[in-house]
Amino acid sequence: QVQLVESGGGLVQAGDSLRLSCAASGRTFSAYAMGWFRQAPGKEREFVAAISWSGSSTYYADSVKGRFTISRDNAQNTVYLQMNSLKPEDTAVYYCARSGTNRPEALMLEYNYTYWGQGTQVTVSS
Repeated sequence: QVQLVESGGGLVQAGDSLRLSCAASGRTFSAYAMGWFRQAPGKEREFVAAISWSGSSTYYADSVKGRFTISRDNAQNTVYLQMNSLKPEDTAVYYCARSGTNRPEALMLEYNYTYWGQGTQVTVSS
């Protein structure tokens, strides 16, 4: 069984930065792509970023490109989301997830992820 635990959320002002972490249990972490999704109040959960199993390829939603950076440390079974220049519209619960596939074209699709964390709240005030 895989467990994912997010941390690092909080309340910040517009323009600030936050770094989210997601610690994974299990010995297969390095074999799978990982992703970050978010869900704002009253909205559907949406893709934010994904990273290949090796960390060599990254993918971003247009809304965060240039501001967010996803990375991973396979030795520590951890994936990160560095969020800079935060905006009020970034306010959401952020979830990390482990993909069930390494196909790049599948990584933006929520249904391709098999394990999810409990989420961490990020609130950006204006």
